[in-house]
Amino acid sequence: MQKSEAITAIVLAAHALARIAAQDAGNDAPSAQWRALSILNQRGGMRLGALASAARTTQPGMTRLIGVLEHAGLVERTADPADSRATVVNATTAGIRALDEWRTELGSTLAPRFDHLSDDDWRAIERTAAILGERAQDTADHQTGEDE
Repeated sequence: MQKSEAITAIVLAAHALARIAAQDAGNDAPSAQWRALSILNQRGGMRLGALASAARTTQPGMTRLIGVLEHAGLVERTADPADSRATVVNATTAGIRALDEWRTELGSTLAPRFDHLSDDDWRAIERTAAILGERAQDTADHQTGEDE
């Protein structure tokens, strides 16, 4: 397997596992909800267009999603301190709590699928998770300009 193929396989498997966990847990929240809350949790408040871009969705689609999340108390819109004509979307405490609960549910739902793994396999998974987390953080830092 080529290096790029291995990375692709990991990403596709991760997406599949997330879908499986949502189905097994009976969680009917759209994955876009968790993606938006994750981005806001990681990067802080963002303008709607920037959030849509980061989540790889359209601005109208993100506007609808944020409306639903705001109604549920998971996000809030505030005036952008840099431009009073614009708004910034922030995750609320309830939104972060819901995200944390989903992540816990995700892990506990998937855990039985990994019960049979050896200690070596677990070390490989832990190392892979650390590497991928570092690469994802480097990308997020670059996109927000924190590494410049």
